[in-house]
Amino acid sequence: MTQSRKKKPYMKAVVFGIFSIASYVLLFSRLEWVTEVYTKGGIYTVLPVTTALYFSFLHGAFASNVLDILGIEAAKSKSRH
Repeated sequence: MTQSRKKKPYMKAVVFGIFSIASYVLLFSRLEWVTEVYTKGGIYTVLPVTTALYFSFLHGAFASNVLDILGIEAAKSKSRH
């Protein structure tokens, strides 16, 4: 029986990890500006939502790659048919 070996996404995990850390450093090093701009209201209300989606995507991509490297997969549910 031949088992297909999936290449582990080490580089993707590292890249997404670096982008994630750099993004958090940038965000937290500019807190005064972020607070000033993000609380203006009007069209600026899209900024916190966009930022949350951005960080959510980065974290999800990083975590997914780390779980792939560790070989952790979601449990498959049994069908009731």
